[in-house]
Amino acid sequence: MANNQWENAILETWQVHNRSMLFLIENLPEKALETTLSKRGGRSIAAQLAHCIDVRFFRMEAFVKKHQLDFVAFQKGYIPGKTELLNAFVDSGNIIDRLILESLNTDGKAPHFARGIVVMIGYYISHEAHHRGHALLTMKESGIKIPDTLKWGVWEWNTL
Repeated sequence: MANNQWENAILETWQVHNRSMLFLIENLPEKALETTLSKRGGRSIAAQLAHCIDVRFFRMEAFVKKHQLDFVAFQKGYIPGKTELLNAFVDSGNIIDRLILESLNTDGKAPHFARGIVVMIGYYISHEAHHRGHALLTMKESGIKIPDTLKWGVWEWNTL
C-alpha cells in the first residue's frame, strides 16, 4: 500500500469512529442522557459524552491555539444537551481530521502524545468506545430500551 493510501486509511478509520459516536448520540432516547448507574454522583450518559469532548480538547489544545481554531471544552460540571453534544463531536472531529492530515504529512507527531498521531487515534477510539459501551450498558441496566437501530448500527462500520 502506498503512503498516501495508508494516510487515507488512517484518516478514514478516525472518521468512521467519529461517525459511530455521532450515530450513538443521534439515536439516544432523550431520557437516556440524564441516566446514570452511579449511586454516588457519577456521570450521566450526557456527562460521559461531554467528558470525551473534554479529553479531545485537552489533547488538541495546543493545535487549536496554534491554528486559531474555534473549539472549547465544556465547563466543568456543565451537562450539554443532544444538539450541543452533536455539534461538539462534529467540530472536534473536523479539527482532529485536520490534525491527522497535518501530522501525517509532516513528522507524525501529535500534541500531548509522545508516540505520535496513530497511537493518539488509537487512544481516542479506545477511550470513546469505552464510554459508548458504558452508555449502552447504562441504558440497558436502567430499563431504557435500546433501539435496535442503535444496538446494531454502531457496529456497521462498512456503512457508517
